[in-house]
Amino acid sequence: MSKNVLVLGEAREGELRNVSFEAIAAAKQIAGGGTITGLLIGDSVENLAQEMVQYGADRVITVEHADLKQYTSDGYSQAFMAVYEQESPDAVVMGHTALGKDLSPKIASKLGSGLISDVTAIEGEGDDAEFIRPIYSGKAFEKVKNKEGLLFFTIRPNNIEPLEKDGSRSGDVSSVSVEITNLRSIIADVVRKASEGVDLSEAKVIVAGGRGVKSEDGFKPLEELAELLGGAVGASRGACDADYCDYSLQIGQTGKVVTPDLYIAIGISGAIQHMAGMSNSKIIVAINKDPEANIFKVADYGIVGDLFEVMPILIEEVKKLKSTQTV
Repeated sequence: MSKNVLVLGEAREGELRNVSFEAIAAAKQIAGGGTITGLLIGDSVENLAQEMVQYGADRVITVEHADLKQYTSDGYSQAFMAVYEQESPDAVVMGHTALGKDLSPKIASKLGSGLISDVTAIEGEGDDAEFIRPIYSGKAFEKVKNKEGLLFFTIRPNNIEPLEKDGSRSGDVSSVSVEITNLRSIIADVVRKASEGVDLSEAKVIVAGGRGVKSEDGFKPLEELAELLGGAVGASRGACDADYCDYSLQIGQTGKVVTPDLYIAIGISGAIQHMAGMSNSKIIVAINKDPEANIFKVADYGIVGDLFEVMPILIEEVKKLKSTQTV
């Protein structure tokens, strides 16, 4: 049976996040030929609508309001519910991002529906689709199937491949007017502490440091390597607790969960809380002077050695490789 699917897109600083396109691909897989409707909520999002269409959405609805410039669960839930009641979709897809993790349970509660969260893969199509998600901090996986009612799930970024962009596609874009009322909180100001560059949660390459880097200056080689590889810098909680870097870079059970194509762990021992946030990375490279470090149990490649000796050599080799590719 075909399903009409509502996909919540996410915009940041005037651009759509990649997870928006991944969510469209997930929606296509379970729609069975039904309509994919994109939803964009914010202050100035109408100009982003056609990009959702180019990545596979059939139509897009925008909700714009001055009180939606910054995310709040009250404001976004009011906007979302207005569109949901108008569209009555059979399924809803969101990214398992900071926004999605906060908003999805609130919406599910309002709708009295189930919620399949943090989906990393979908097996089968249409009504036969089964959703794979990690449990026990990533130590195991379970398959979940929606038996009846609204199908509502969130997808982990960097796990479902987006459809190829088709610049020739066009679709209907409409807007819904919503009165945002009774906000219990407002965002007065946003202070960004994360470093400029690639978004950590969507990075294809992450270079992460632990207590072994020994200082804030110890992160500078990691930043250089990340820049060379077009990636982002992350950290273990131990490095954050030691004030080597900001907590916005923390990866782990109490930080960000990431699944890059390449994860380079430098001076990270491999506490279970950290590995819960990165163990599903496609390729893991570990550099640690302790051959018994727990991180080597999940690493595809390991270098046993002093990171302060290994890093300059690694950076130099990457520079050589990049220079040969540009010739």
